[in-house]
Amino acid sequence: MTPGPDQPARVDLREACIAEATAIIELRGIESLSLREVARRLGVSHQAPYRHFPSRDHVLAEVIRRSFAEFAAALNAPPRTDNVGADALAMGMAYVQFALSRPLQYRLIFGGALPDPERHGEMLNGARAAFGVLQNLLTRIFTERGQPFDQEAVNREALFIWSSLHGIVSLMRSDALDTLELSPDTRNGFAMIALQRVGVALGVAPSLTPGPQAKETER
Repeated sequence: MTPGPDQPARVDLREACIAEATAIIELRGIESLSLREVARRLGVSHQAPYRHFPSRDHVLAEVIRRSFAEFAAALNAPPRTDNVGADALAMGMAYVQFALSRPLQYRLIFGGALPDPERHGEMLNGARAAFGVLQNLLTRIFTERGQPFDQEAVNREALFIWSSLHGIVSLMRSDALDTLELSPDTRNGFAMIALQRVGVALGVAPSLTPGPQAKETER
């Protein structure tokens, strides 16, 4: 339980509610989240969280909004270079690293238990920003290759990249790999090689081999 005064400052109570909601989700899952439980853990009245969040879905939407924002920032973090293939690979590694280092946030983003987007529009701003990173990368790829493209072509390729990255992460986090007789080199180099294959499909794969950064990511 997070300690706190009976009457915390207004802004502190809001942030405390978000932090406590996140802790509840991490420990017991979304189904255990309620504003009453948040208040109990904070040691405030049952009505106190309602000063900032009209319902349980409102605090959940804020937790998810922040997760999406972190995800978009992670994809945008690698610096842009003159090598679009290397930039695509760096973005892919940033995706994998976020999924492995922020498992709760990644699970919230792709877990499917989102509050109604029509009632919580800001929640999905980060999702659009993350998808925009892929769209911008593909626009650059098409442009540098001098290949005709339209928004539909960009969107189709962006969904291909996103689904491929999600598949890579899902397999890396699955116990299925433990049942296979794989050499350490094969297992440790899997993410980098898979990302390079995605680059091959896009026609921009750099000539790289799995290095220390890739192996460190998969530990």
